[in-house]
Amino acid sequence: MNKGLYLVALCLVFSLTVTAQRSWPRVLQKLLNAESAISTFYVDSVNEDKLVEDAIKGMLESLDPHSSYTDAKETKELEEPLQGEFSGVGIQFNMNKDTLYVIQTVPGGPSERVGVLAGDRIIYVNDTTIAGVKMKNSDIQKRLRGKKGTNVTIKVKRPGVKDLITFRITRDNIPLNSIDTKYMLDERTGYLRISRFGAKTHKEMMEALQELKKQGMTQLIMDLSDNGGGYLNAAIDMCNEFLERGQLMVYTEGENSPRNEANANGWGDYKDLHMVVIVNQYSASAAEIFAGAMQDWDRAVVVGRRTFGKGLVQRPFMFEDGSMMRLTVARYYTPSGRCIQKPYNRGDKKAYEKELLDRYNEGEYYSLDSIQFNDSLRYTTRLNGRTIYGGGGVMPDVFVPVDTTEYSTYYRDLSAKGILNQFAIKYVDKERKAITKRYATVKEFDEGFVITDEMMRDLIAMGESDSIKYDEEKYRTSEQMLKAITKGLIARDLYGDAGAYSVIINHRNPDVQAAYQILNDREGYERLLREGNPEYERLVKKHDDQ
Repeated sequence: MNKGLYLVALCLVFSLTVTAQRSWPRVLQKLLNAESAISTFYVDSVNEDKLVEDAIKGMLESLDPHSSYTDAKETKELEEPLQGEFSGVGIQFNMNKDTLYVIQTVPGGPSERVGVLAGDRIIYVNDTTIAGVKMKNSDIQKRLRGKKGTNVTIKVKRPGVKDLITFRITRDNIPLNSIDTKYMLDERTGYLRISRFGAKTHKEMMEALQELKKQGMTQLIMDLSDNGGGYLNAAIDMCNEFLERGQLMVYTEGENSPRNEANANGWGDYKDLHMVVIVNQYSASAAEIFAGAMQDWDRAVVVGRRTFGKGLVQRPFMFEDGSMMRLTVARYYTPSGRCIQKPYNRGDKKAYEKELLDRYNEGEYYSLDSIQFNDSLRYTTRLNGRTIYGGGGVMPDVFVPVDTTEYSTYYRDLSAKGILNQFAIKYVDKERKAITKRYATVKEFDEGFVITDEMMRDLIAMGESDSIKYDEEKYRTSEQMLKAITKGLIARDLYGDAGAYSVIINHRNPDVQAAYQILNDREGYERLLREGNPEYERLVKKHDDQ
């Protein structure tokens, strides 16, 4: 299609979708004239496709921080994780320095079917060397992924085998799960971590809860920390499982979008399950909708730190070439009427992105006294009428500070240079058969395996070989954390399960520990849902006095 006609068609589509049409012809004619003048008279040749895309981006950048434009390739990559599957070879991998290391093959997937094993190093993909060339993970993924039914040939180096082994793999659909891990913390407390809200999240959650219930679960920790959100309908479907018939779950409203409510149908299976929801500063969008609904109906205690504050609704507008514009059309509101969206200045995306850093610098992650509670932003819960607070994001019922007591620059350097990961991979290479023979499950490994002082000396030596000078005092500060993380990484590589890492690390996770204590103090749990946190009232008074 002629680019000028394409712009006319684009303008026509939008002119038909807005109500205030009387001002559009003049505005659109001006835009069309500008594009035509540039493409016809500009001193150099111009790419008219890019010209149109830049015009769209420029318009969106002057609006809110979440309206955006993506080209066809970017759109596909953006949607893929939320759809719940992609086509590829079916491996979980890690990078050991500049070599791809297979952590696990997806059960029943293409790689497992041809005989690829955990611990294999992929050296070639279709005769292209990917080892030792410092190739980006995204570039490697592009070579391994592809259309279902197509073939890819890889050559791997296997420990104990002299020559490279060649595999011809037929790509197939590979599931992308929303559930990172699920397991029982004790005989009655289930733990469930959800990483995203995708098309299959509700189904996965129900299957996980059913499995935990069979193991004796009568109370639940729902971990939404670091969950950046996703599909609104996934959050609504999840809320529906925990709320009574007619209870408002979320509503949206905008200047050109009338109020639209989602109410529970009362058919949920877990309306009486005692629950704590974990959130943090990276929990956003759909995660905030779920946490906000549970809090507003006094349905669960929310613990952690104030959430991100992403409460703008984007509607996708698809173009013929596969590109997409996501335009903000409304705001999310929790059942109490709180707008989740944090404040922003139109067109100032830089300041918006810096807001989390500002929270950090102001001490909000570490001290309750650093949080600014404002009496004018009071709201009340729908059932018990306890006080909760607005102002952007969801403020948890119980604040849990980030724990920095074991942090040191020595730990930072070991982690940043990938020494912990390299050590775990090297150790598993050597001890895989012996450890898996002794510990058949993650639970057995967790209870029986110990990180020895000898192992830590090897870790220290590996760091020194990479110019990380050993510091006795800083090592002692971080020793227990280093051991826990190393054990978690070894578990992940041995058992091929991201959840294995969580099982180990959650023993030291202050958010999980706080949630566990609250659930097992039934009187305190009920009091929080009935009366709220008295510390917040003190901070409001302090803020007002200032």
